[in-house]
Amino acid sequence: LLGGFTACDGTDLNPKDSITDNSYWNTVSDLENYAKGFYMNLTGKGLRADGSENLDDLNTLDERSDNRLVASPDQWLFNEWVIPSEANFDSKWYWNNIRNLNYFMTRYQRVNATESEVNPVVAVIRFFRAFDYFDKIKTFGDVPWYEKDLTTADIDELYKARDDRDFVLGKIIEDLEFAIEWLPEKSAAEVGALHKDAARTFLARVCLHYGTYKKYHNVSTSPTSQELLQKAATLAKEVMDSGLYDIVQGSDAGANQSAFADYPLYYANQFTQEDLTTNKECILARVFEADVLTHNLARGGGVGLSKDFAESFLCKDGLPIANSSEYKGDETLDDEMANRDPRMYQIIDSKYRPYTVKSNGMRVVNSGIDDKKEFSPSEEPGTNIHSAPGLTGTATGYSPIKLVSASQSQQDAVKTSSYDWFVFRYAEILLIYAEAKCELGECTQAVLDETINKLRDRVEMKHLTVSPVADLNPVDYGYSITPLLYEIRRERRIELALEGFRYDDIMRWNAMKLFENPKTYLGMRVTDKVKALYQPEVFEGSTARDLIEYNGKTYIRMYSGKSLNEAGRKWTGNDKRLYYPIPTSQITLSASHGSLLKQNPGWE
Repeated sequence: LLGGFTACDGTDLNPKDSITDNSYWNTVSDLENYAKGFYMNLTGKGLRADGSENLDDLNTLDERSDNRLVASPDQWLFNEWVIPSEANFDSKWYWNNIRNLNYFMTRYQRVNATESEVNPVVAVIRFFRAFDYFDKIKTFGDVPWYEKDLTTADIDELYKARDDRDFVLGKIIEDLEFAIEWLPEKSAAEVGALHKDAARTFLARVCLHYGTYKKYHNVSTSPTSQELLQKAATLAKEVMDSGLYDIVQGSDAGANQSAFADYPLYYANQFTQEDLTTNKECILARVFEADVLTHNLARGGGVGLSKDFAESFLCKDGLPIANSSEYKGDETLDDEMANRDPRMYQIIDSKYRPYTVKSNGMRVVNSGIDDKKEFSPSEEPGTNIHSAPGLTGTATGYSPIKLVSASQSQQDAVKTSSYDWFVFRYAEILLIYAEAKCELGECTQAVLDETINKLRDRVEMKHLTVSPVADLNPVDYGYSITPLLYEIRRERRIELALEGFRYDDIMRWNAMKLFENPKTYLGMRVTDKVKALYQPEVFEGSTARDLIEYNGKTYIRMYSGKSLNEAGRKWTGNDKRLYYPIPTSQITLSASHGSLLKQNPGWE
């Protein structure tokens, strides 16, 4: 039996909100109230097995990538994953949400109302069905497509073979096109509610994903890579041409930060705003409110960022560190961050992070670092009191700070942060358009100026041209790409860092070779100058950080016992990790009903 259907043995049983056929489905308000329950999915992390919103994990986005490292080796990236035995939320073979969505779809027509009254609510449900199924096909490839809520009597449907991924992709596109047609314009939508541009943005994301996936995985089925990329570009341009959105310079106002003229937070302050609903960069916000619905972002999260990620930032002159005379090297973190893309100090904590916070009237450091030799809080507004990169808060030396508020009240207790979350951000639309046009061979300077260069203007970075200088020390995608596409991909990595895009990007680009680079699982370089900044026990004795030599330099090694040529980090052309395995219990159940459900390749 498919996970998620085990509790549903009749259509008259109550779904998650105790709604019954006998007491519901009478008015449009009934439909609207039912649909509101699915907005919990919009944080991007989905729901837990008990149906509650998975807010605690917002500050762990990008953990499975080359950007961020966790405390223990990621079993997936090191090829140590064990096939789950049971179908549940953690296994991702989880169907409760689809069942609840389809419960609506088989009942909403009982309401006696006009199409124009009912279809906007149906559009919400179909959007969320597409939202869930997109995650499923990315995770498993082929999956069973369902358009009704099943019962234990639906044996043929429960135990059918998986439907082809392209068939399901087509259904996802149909659902989202219906949503675009029937959802209201943004100006007519309730605050925080879905609207046409949100659906356009999500469909553009879907089309870019599979347009590039098919290109780089050599898949020629319909819809073709070219068709999907063109659709992604068209949808993105529709949002751009609406004139409703723009790239905004975040303000220090309301951010609990002292002004720092030399190091403004035009980028980072966008992510710590109490109210995003009127922000022109926000296509759709997940709205939070103190004491009502909160999250955990202000306390920070994740162990640290990787050396590879730190090296990916350009210098202020627009050149890669291997090409630029402005790069000062990495003997210390101060050197490494000097003259770099300003987003670097707004994503990675350092002395360049220009804020202090108030606690009991005194200005104190925000990160709680306790292993530095120097620590002298200042009474001067705007005085920088970071003396060294922290190794208590982050084992790699690169502490993720992008989504962290400077407000003490936001950090005082677990899960009390109340600033809003970008569900869909205009920056993503610009990046979708630039990448799709480049993949289509249609990326002109005008395209760059209305996309990538708007992002760079925010942080006062030099513009990208259609003929950028090739990086002298490029990351290895496993194949060659043009310098222009390389820089568009770099821009996406930087601009969307820690927002949960990176792993999907690597998979759709067929670029898993990136994980083989040891710097994706190493921390900062450790030199004598770095050691002098810390107490001796940080790098000496039984509790010292694990260090390792690589290419003549010493780095923090995150995972003791892991070599710099780790076999598990290598991906083959048909690596089984392209898709998750189906839980063994589901394969066993299928075996008793005709064995139509097959395990994904390599996991048999």
